[in-house]
Amino acid sequence: MKRTLIAAGGFLLAAGLATTPALTASASATASDPAQEQLASDAKKVSEVLKFWTASNNLALKQATALTYDYKVGGAVMKGGYVADGKPGIVAPIGQEKKTAVKSQNVNFPKTIGKVFFVDGKGAPRWCSATSIQSPNRNLIATAGSCVYDEEANGHVMDKFVFVPAYYQGKTAYGIYVGKTAYMHYDYANYEDGDRNYAFVTVYNGLNFSNGKTSQVNKEEFDKYVGDKWVTDKEITQAEYDAGVQRYGKDGPYKSKVVDPKTETVGKPSGVNSDETLKPYLTADGKDGVKAVTYEVTEGAFTGAKKDYENNSQFKSETLPISKEEFERLTKEKANGNFPGKLEEVKDGTNVIGWKKTTYWLLKWVKSSAKTVYYVEQYFINEGGLVSTGRLGDAVGGQGFAYNQPVAKTPVRAFGYPYAEHPDGHKAFTGITPKTCYGKTSAKNVVWAKYRIEENVALRCSMTPGADGGPWLLKYSNATRLGYVNGVTGGFLDTDGNNRIDTIISAYFDGEAAAVYNAAAKSWSGDILPVKK
Repeated sequence: MKRTLIAAGGFLLAAGLATTPALTASASATASDPAQEQLASDAKKVSEVLKFWTASNNLALKQATALTYDYKVGGAVMKGGYVADGKPGIVAPIGQEKKTAVKSQNVNFPKTIGKVFFVDGKGAPRWCSATSIQSPNRNLIATAGSCVYDEEANGHVMDKFVFVPAYYQGKTAYGIYVGKTAYMHYDYANYEDGDRNYAFVTVYNGLNFSNGKTSQVNKEEFDKYVGDKWVTDKEITQAEYDAGVQRYGKDGPYKSKVVDPKTETVGKPSGVNSDETLKPYLTADGKDGVKAVTYEVTEGAFTGAKKDYENNSQFKSETLPISKEEFERLTKEKANGNFPGKLEEVKDGTNVIGWKKTTYWLLKWVKSSAKTVYYVEQYFINEGGLVSTGRLGDAVGGQGFAYNQPVAKTPVRAFGYPYAEHPDGHKAFTGITPKTCYGKTSAKNVVWAKYRIEENVALRCSMTPGADGGPWLLKYSNATRLGYVNGVTGGFLDTDGNNRIDTIISAYFDGEAAAVYNAAAKSWSGDILPVKK
């Protein structure tokens, strides 16, 4: 199905839910087994992913846009209350395994949160919110299932998936973590069950470019180099350009381009008083920067103009025989104002024996302000190359995990990078910096049968799409900047019908969510490069 935002009682989900099964667990898997999907399986694919996002100084990261969907479909209600499927459970955050939570009123943002970047089924670079989460291998993130699995593309798993903690306008201070394997609930992967919209993704050790020596190289060396590289343009003279093209050919580094290609009407050049003296100005380049151009006009405009070689003077008229088909076509164009000339039938008495057209042209003098700029491409590489930034959990820590927790009792703090405008067009967020909401979850469930949602929980919050996948943290401590992931944002709700989002929703984390988490937490992803000492 397609997730959309509606007015009172409706909401915008993070993605659409189609009915066609797409991802599956292993051939022998049952509905109780988590679904797994390979993202980048080896060093070659990791290199391709990293090159895509980091080319031209992380240009693709900067150009990516938030994953958003339509805003107007109805059918959601609040009713009932969730019943846990077992005893409550928690997994302590990284570094807090033997410590108790510390209460604080101020809010410091955790460095575990960041953005997941990926390419959707239409080939567009997108992002969602996510967080690093505890695992024995310190290589795990939590986000929404709809940020891993493109429901609109009917089963497409997001391509070139990476996590960038503490991402800020192209900066990757802690490195880029390429996704290896995504773990989702079987019902979400196969039936797009909105009550299971969560995912846990293992990532390789982080990668970043080290600050090495910058060197200028030739084109061949530049093309072969795998790493941070860029091209700059240096303006040169026409003589240098001509010499460069002669040496390297037109496909070499010596280039030219036309800038400011504007034209202006000017007066007739002196000495033009006959068709013979007019000829040099009728060429493509003209003479002395001035060209004589002609344009088609009506018979009346032509006969009303003088033949004196000034602007808007007669140039010539031409009468030609044409076919019946062309006559009929031009008749329609003339009716639409697209043919200003004259059309006539040739008759022998009352019989039509042919057709002809007459075209009329006037003369105009113009001068182009266009300038040809000559330049040579210069090629640079950063010889520092790629280095490993180590395990994700070692670099930024990891939030704990909680499941089967009581609703409407203990407050949670949600984080995310909201971006989209509200339904009324109000743009409150930029998606550049993370935002947070705090409160108790709803006592009643969000139910939307059309989209297979019966047991989502809600939190009062005005964050908009872009916050999809952001963590809901139970017992968040401002001192440690750690808590327990007890949900991830999967949708957005306007409960009072004023066209402003005021509530976010999440799948309830129960024992089945814990089973998916545990399967992912046991998986080791490994390192592509040795850790830089």
